[in-house]
Amino acid sequence: MEKKDYQILLYYCYAKIEDAEEYREQHHLFCIENNIRGRIIISDEGLNGTVSGLKEDTEKYMAYIHSDPRFAKTEFKIDASDKHAFNKIHVRYKPEIVHSSLRHLDPNVRTGKHLEPEEFRKMMAQEDVVILDVRSNYEHELGHFKNALTLDIDNFRDFPEKVKELDHLKGKKVLTYCTGGIKCEKASAYLLEQGFEDVYQLHGGIIKYGKEAQGADFEGKCYVFDNRIAVDVNSVNPTVVSRCHVCNEPSDRMVNCANPTCNIHVPICESCAEELEGACSPECKEHPEKRPYDGTGYYQKESNGYNPYKGWKRETTKAVNS
Repeated sequence: MEKKDYQILLYYCYAKIEDAEEYREQHHLFCIENNIRGRIIISDEGLNGTVSGLKEDTEKYMAYIHSDPRFAKTEFKIDASDKHAFNKIHVRYKPEIVHSSLRHLDPNVRTGKHLEPEEFRKMMAQEDVVILDVRSNYEHELGHFKNALTLDIDNFRDFPEKVKELDHLKGKKVLTYCTGGIKCEKASAYLLEQGFEDVYQLHGGIIKYGKEAQGADFEGKCYVFDNRIAVDVNSVNPTVVSRCHVCNEPSDRMVNCANPTCNIHVPICESCAEELEGACSPECKEHPEKRPYDGTGYYQKESNGYNPYKGWKRETTKAVNS
């Protein structure tokens, strides 16, 4: 078996941070000094991140998070890897740890009942249950739970508007799920606010379900926000549910169109991708700005960087861009 020296961590924590912008700088410096890469959001309402690093470095990172009383309850979903899942480290301050347009809701005050993976698996089979996917189109089109209700949304911030179409489900048990659990915290809280009475959420999301319930009845792959793009979940009864954007044959190979002015994120099979040189259509293939296709369909974004020392009263004047 191949030895995997790296780990990928997925986590979030809703917790009040009074000094969020200052803490962002501290957090970023810790990541740089301990070789952590990834994307992290720091907000007044908490933390949200996916990071990667050598096992010893990610162990230090988890200890760093847990050593702060505000984040002691943080639960990490851990995947072994043979390399970093990111090329850089980005630690950003934002108003919310997931853009929801539901900033008035505090999941620490009220949210849906948490179900562990095995509990979720058993409840899915009950009558009067609705399995609600709260993720965006490109995520649930790649993979979703069997018989799940999916919403036609391009961003999670569109969720509240779509809930208006679900009034007829208020008498049922509503089981929400997402990738790692973070969107469900506010989605289930909002459903309760709108008069739904029996609302649940999959604790740890699809990722934890794959580890603890073998992903049973999850169809397709799970979209993730790192260089892997998609991961296997189901080791019991796996299927492919997504189809190639070009030829409509079954394919779970997610790519970005090589034409940067299009950049659509869709499944495209290897054969079509080769023929179109990574583009999603003949028109995009001929576009003068089309990027060279390297067989992956993944294009690293250009980063203008930022200085993690900005605002710090330090003796050093060294500028670090990442």
